[in-house]
Amino acid sequence: MRDIDLRQALVLQLSRMHEADGDTRIVHEMGVWAGTVRIDVAVLNGEMSGYELKSDSDTLARLPLQADLYSRVFDRMTLVVGSKHLDKAAGMIPAWWGIIRATGSENGIKLKRVRSSKRNVNREPYVVAELLRKDEAIAILEQYDLAAGWKSKRVKLIHERLARELPVRELSKRVLCALKNRQNWLRQNSVHQLDMAVDAQLNPML
Repeated sequence: MRDIDLRQALVLQLSRMHEADGDTRIVHEMGVWAGTVRIDVAVLNGEMSGYELKSDSDTLARLPLQADLYSRVFDRMTLVVGSKHLDKAAGMIPAWWGIIRATGSENGIKLKRVRSSKRNVNREPYVVAELLRKDEAIAILEQYDLAAGWKSKRVKLIHERLARELPVRELSKRVLCALKNRQNWLRQNSVHQLDMAVDAQLNPML
């Protein structure tokens, strides 16, 4: 089972699930933590859901760190994992994460949900705000009459202001809306799916 085959199987399943919903965006390798780490697949609609892939050929060495980082930003998380790593991986992720088991067969990869995800109640406002480009962050400040004197400041400071001034639920709503409405992602593969990562403008050092 190759990583690319696992990804294709998951994206096909997600596309079928959301094909009637023009408000859904499916994003590959979306950068979080200022683009320093990338979630394999993100689904953006009424929530921000992440899917981390671990095929049988992968190792689990990075999973604990990934679980910690992704748990600070996504509303829901699901681990898509090959049968070889299922039991061990399940003990390395939070209980609110969902789990999908991937098994290979002559007909391709079969995906079976073995645990449903629950909503994350411990998102960190600053990490959520970091998903925004500077212009997007300023636009949100303007919506709340908080932008005066801030347009020339570093994006890191703007993210901090958003995290400080807005309740995390409201901030998450605004960030999600900005991501879904973003037009110039690096590649677009259909009307309802945006493909590829958040770009380098997310870097708080810029």
